[in-house]
Amino acid sequence: MVGNVLLIVLVFIDQHLHTPMYFFLGNLSFLETCYSSTIMPRMLIRFLSGNQSISLSGCIAQMYFFGFLATTECYFLAVMSYDRYLAICRPLHYAMLMNGRICILLITVSWIFGALKLGIVIFLVSRLTFCGPNEINHFFCDFTPVIRLSCDDTYLAETTLLIFSSIGTLFPLFIIVISYVSIIKSILRIPSTIGKQKAFSTCSSHIIVVCCFYGSLMIVYVLPNTSSLSEVKKLFSLFYTLLTPLVNPLIYSLRNKEVKEAMQKTFKILPITK
Repeated sequence: MVGNVLLIVLVFIDQHLHTPMYFFLGNLSFLETCYSSTIMPRMLIRFLSGNQSISLSGCIAQMYFFGFLATTECYFLAVMSYDRYLAICRPLHYAMLMNGRICILLITVSWIFGALKLGIVIFLVSRLTFCGPNEINHFFCDFTPVIRLSCDDTYLAETTLLIFSSIGTLFPLFIIVISYVSIIKSILRIPSTIGKQKAFSTCSSHIIVVCCFYGSLMIVYVLPNTSSLSEVKKLFSLFYTLLTPLVNPLIYSLRNKEVKEAMQKTFKILPITK
């Protein structure tokens, strides 16, 4: 969380980072700060106090914000891959196609779509009846474990969740794959080795983040729901809920020259004068 806040501060105060790529990165860092905040505080309370319970309204609220932010992150990653596609494949038109107004529009639409889709699913889940024993086999209120506790017919809720989850994850993934196929083709056409390395370095951090996030997401939600895989799925849930937001700032800062220079300028040690 601290790393994400640090990236937000750097993007805000350093003039050299006032570009579309870092605008998107700042928004991603803000989203992941909120993302971790939906799960980590409750986990700490459970660990320190031993209180394992959570109210139904609290559980539904956690489900909404977790799903809303996870879906929005998928859109953010797609927007960032499209930004890299324009920067590498269409550099002469980049300033026109990715101006400030379009950047704000892309981010705003991502937030709105994420909020609306999960609102419909949460409405359906909130109308279910839970008749106990209400024990969730998970470390947070995830959709599938909670829906399984209902004694009503959950077909509509589960089908709606499946449809919206597919749209919210697979459609952005399709954009990411198409963008990076085009990027790789453009990089391979660059004659010099240095030019190839420079072009690839601008998107390598994003590729790592996409692989970590989507890899763990697919393992948890695409693999069949069997008892033998339940513990494995809970383990990989840690990756996209807590570990990915934790390591993303490190990936972007350690592999990015401009971010490292901004950190050095912002937090430089002033010389001591006698």
